[in-house]
Parts: sequence; C-alpha cells; structure tokens
Amino acid sequence: MKARTVLVWLAIVALTVLPLWLVSAPPANPGGEAPALFAGADDRAQRAIGDIAPGYKPWFAPVFEPASDEIASLLFALQAAIGAGVIGFWLGLSVARERVSKAASAQDQRAD
Repeated sequence: MKARTVLVWLAIVALTVLPLWLVSAPPANPGGEAPALFAGADDRAQRAIGDIAPGYKPWFAPVFEPASDEIASLLFALQAAIGAGVIGFWLGLSVARERVSKAASAQDQRAD
C-alpha cells in the first residue's frame, strides 16, 4: 500500500477510536436508577417546560406511544434511514437523467 493510504487509514482509526477512549462513562444517578441512555431532547424539553410553567397542559396527545425508549429510538432511526433512502434515490435518479440527457444531446449534435 502507498504511504498516503496507510496514513488515511490510521487517521480514520484514530478518529474513530480516540473519542470512544477519551470520553468517560456518564455518572450514575444518586437515586439508584440507571441513566436514561435513550432519553433525548424531547425529555429535556418536557422537564424544562415543567420547571418554567408547572401547570402547562399539552395541546394534544401522541397518536402512537412506543412501548419503550429503545423502540422509540429504533423508530426514529428507521425514519431517518427511509428518508435518506428516498433522498438518495431521488438524487441518483436526477443524476442519471442528467447523464442520459447530455448523452442524447451529444449524439444529436454528432448526427447533425
């Protein structure tokens, strides 16, 4: 392998491993509960709203409530993957159409 390729692979490994090695584990909750690994910004926002306006009542309730935080995280990741797939398909289709259009116009110019 070329030296540049080896350096790129070493940089990729270092950028992947170093953050995992340097970051410490989250502190344990003093109440004895395990830390909420799948809690996100929604939970923090709910707590902040509760602190600011304790009598606040939501305007509507969720249509579907997942059984656990892990399932909610899975559904969020699935939604992101489907969205990325749709965007990737559209982008690939657009690029292919552009290439076919350019090839057709180049062929028409040669025919003239």
